[in-house]
Amino acid sequence: MTDFYCENLINPIRWKTRCVKVGNVGVGGDNPIRIQSMTTTDTMNTKTTIEQSIRMIDRGCEIVRITAPSIKEAKNLVNIKNGLLSKGYNTPLVADIHFTPNAAIVAADIVEKVRINPGNYADKKKFEYHEYTEKGYEEELFRIRERFLPLVKVCKENGTAMRIGTNHGSLSDRILSRYGDTPEGMVESAMEFVRIAEEESYHDIILSMKASNTHVMVQAYRLLVTKMKNEGMNYPLHLGVTEAGEAEDGRIKSSVGIGTLLEDGLGDTIRVSLTEPPEEEIPVARILVKRKANLHQSKLEVKAITTSTYDPFFYARRSTSTIANVGSEHVPRVIGDLSAHHGIKKEDLAEFGYLYAKVQDKWHISEQAIDFLYIGSNSLNFEIPGTLQIIQNHSNYSNKDGYYPIYSLDNVSKINNDKISFLLCNDIDEPFDIIRELKNCIIVLEGKENAGFHLQRKFFMNLVHYGLKNPVIIKKTYEAIKKDEILIYSSTDIGGLQIDGFGDGIWLTTYLEKGFTNELSFNILQACRTRSTKTEYISCPSCGRTLFDLQETTSKIRERTDHLKGIKIGIMGCIVNGPGEMADADYGYVGTGSGLISLYKGQNVVKKNIEEKLAVDALIQLIDQYGDWIEPNDV
Repeated sequence: MTDFYCENLINPIRWKTRCVKVGNVGVGGDNPIRIQSMTTTDTMNTKTTIEQSIRMIDRGCEIVRITAPSIKEAKNLVNIKNGLLSKGYNTPLVADIHFTPNAAIVAADIVEKVRINPGNYADKKKFEYHEYTEKGYEEELFRIRERFLPLVKVCKENGTAMRIGTNHGSLSDRILSRYGDTPEGMVESAMEFVRIAEEESYHDIILSMKASNTHVMVQAYRLLVTKMKNEGMNYPLHLGVTEAGEAEDGRIKSSVGIGTLLEDGLGDTIRVSLTEPPEEEIPVARILVKRKANLHQSKLEVKAITTSTYDPFFYARRSTSTIANVGSEHVPRVIGDLSAHHGIKKEDLAEFGYLYAKVQDKWHISEQAIDFLYIGSNSLNFEIPGTLQIIQNHSNYSNKDGYYPIYSLDNVSKINNDKISFLLCNDIDEPFDIIRELKNCIIVLEGKENAGFHLQRKFFMNLVHYGLKNPVIIKKTYEAIKKDEILIYSSTDIGGLQIDGFGDGIWLTTYLEKGFTNELSFNILQACRTRSTKTEYISCPSCGRTLFDLQETTSKIRERTDHLKGIKIGIMGCIVNGPGEMADADYGYVGTGSGLISLYKGQNVVKKNIEEKLAVDALIQLIDQYGDWIEPNDV
């Protein structure tokens, strides 16, 4: 590869971009990573928009984005700006523009930055395929140039910054026809606009590649950086996982996408998109930025790796052998830990998804039941459920069906190569000559709490380099940090490896409740799209365009549907990104007018303009109609 997306695959070195001034805030260059969010209020309601903006700023928001769907909202930005200034707030404002170039031009005279979406600023999206000759495609690019140039000139004259923000869900029919629904298409969609701006010597540009699918999001940013390097560009990056959802699920998904890129040194400003009040996004973003700063300060004495043994732009799981239902085509396994718990009883397995009914003498197994339980030097005096397997220290190994010994490198000579076993390695170890001889051994790769995933990635890359096929369990221990940090750090550490196709299972150990740790493990895999054990919600964070109460509606839908394993439901406030961002959702719930909802099966609308009060019931009926409904009592 001519240029690589990452400065160093092992040491977290931040990519040096040009500095773009957004009002009084510098983005990129030597500036710290900036935190921003977006208002959810009606832009024409000046008072409530100002009040919400202040709540965001007081929590640490450095740039505030406000939707301007038409010229009237764009004009009202001046009242919002002046109102904030009168209260002592000079935080830069960003106008969020879709479909209305005239509104963007008005806003560029008022606010410090304008965000446009290439997919709908000058293009159309009707999910129609078109064949283009080279001449026809060039004519389309000329049309786009003519429509985009007025905004470029106004921004250049005023010193207004611009974010060219591609959304996976709003790629135009033109881009989809030529590139398909791909990260490459996302990158080219933005680069077309960047090249036009550069022809006018306008460079106050920030770029973003947002998607709800963490694989697509990460791959698109990596491709974008590679493309920019090859074309001599270094524009700052705004990172975000769009439609991430709410609560822990939204935080986990955001951490997987944003955290992975930050750790590789990419990203100059971030937004965590949660279906919650926007001020609640800020603490999550601050943890991500703090973690990056701490990693940046650490000096790892490790030889740099600048070439890859895997494809960082396309997901492909590392090729492995199958050992004890681990590896190969099996979903990543989850390991629970009761090694510090003496006198283990059946009841202790409840937090790991195994509930024992004493009266029936029967195990009830949840969808988030662990696959292996590590008991250390303990022993069990009861028969384990048939789906559970036990890992035991080799010195106390019971040599029973479903039990496997675990060894360290110090006692690797004791391994019986004819039997299945586990080998614990540290991420600084390089036992590749030893592993080559262990055909029936699953590797447990342990990483330091605050070291990120870089050394573990190096270990995996070396396994690929040496052609070693042993499955690998990723082990991380978190003790000396807060609960919110554990959630975000572990999502980043595991997610970064899963995105690259590394890891056949995860083993998290924390000081928190076993149930929380277990659920976190499964939820990380869900966010990485490598193992599905529950309903996934692709839920937008709301904005001034939203046509219903997203938080309330998401809660209602979740209450009715969260027992449906493996179903993806998109909940979108408007049609800007709705149908497209739900590209791989099974069902969609989209606001299409005041008090009106349209329902989708995949990307196809099947019920239009349903009254909002009837829409949730109609969604359930639709799920049932297509055979995906299960009564809660039957689960």
